[in-house]
Amino acid sequence: MVTEGNEFKGIIEKIKDNVQKVIVGKSDAIDLVLISILCHGHILLEDVPGSGKTTLARAVSSSLDCTFGRIQFTPDLMPSDVL
Repeated sequence: MVTEGNEFKGIIEKIKDNVQKVIVGKSDAIDLVLISILCHGHILLEDVPGSGKTTLARAVSSSLDCTFGRIQFTPDLMPSDVL
C-alpha cells in the first residue's frame, strides 16, 4: 500500500515539475489546478491579462497528454455556444 502511494506521489511530482518548467513562480496555482483535476473538480482561472492563465492550462494539459480547448468569452456568448 505504501509503495502505491509513493508511486502516485512520484507521478504527481513529475507532472508538477514538468509544468514548472513552463510556469515559473506560480507553484500555488499549479498545486490548486492539480488538486482540482485529481478531485474531478472544475477550475476557473481569474487574473489580469497576460498573467499566464492560458499557458498554465496548456502546460497542464500537455503534461497529462490531454487535448486543450479554449473559449474566448464575449458579452454575447450563449451557454449553447460552450456546449
